[in-house]
Amino acid sequence: MTTKLTSVETSTLLSIAREAIASWLAHQQTLKLVLDEYSPSLGELGACFVTLTNQAGLRGCVGSIEAVQPLVYDVRDRAVGAAFQDPRFPPVTGVEIPDLRIEISRLTKPRKISYLSADELLQLLTPGKDGVIIKYDSRRATFLPQVWDQLPDPETFLGRLCLKMGLNESAWMGSNLDVEVYQVEKFGEGSPTAP
Repeated sequence: MTTKLTSVETSTLLSIAREAIASWLAHQQTLKLVLDEYSPSLGELGACFVTLTNQAGLRGCVGSIEAVQPLVYDVRDRAVGAAFQDPRFPPVTGVEIPDLRIEISRLTKPRKISYLSADELLQLLTPGKDGVIIKYDSRRATFLPQVWDQLPDPETFLGRLCLKMGLNESAWMGSNLDVEVYQVEKFGEGSPTAP
């Protein structure tokens, strides 16, 4: 992530996400995008998470950690994933579309943390700011920085992240996990662009 997106760019990405969901719902087809029609920032390789909420709360969240395609494509694909492929929820229906709120989190490139003890790991995390990725063998799990709002205690945050990956809640206390952190540029429908 090189520069912060403009308000026009964030609005464009939110529109793409909504149009991609509508296109998939109507035709089971991927929304066609022409890269040349977008700003250079939107055409850069980018990784994002798309989160869908409604009045009941979370309705879907799917994302990518590594930037492997242009940001506009990643937003399109993650929006469809959040709406129709999040295994925690049934696919979104047409009736729900008007009540869905879309939030996009654009990720910085993850940075590996080197640590020798559980205490050192806790000291290296910045609650509220850092998204955290843990890796063990071929498994990987992440929590976006927004998860700190529900889990403000770093020990609990890491414990739940281990559970999410299928490990024991105390697995983070050993030094055998690979840990990476990243930050996000978060923006959503009906909200100002947030840092």
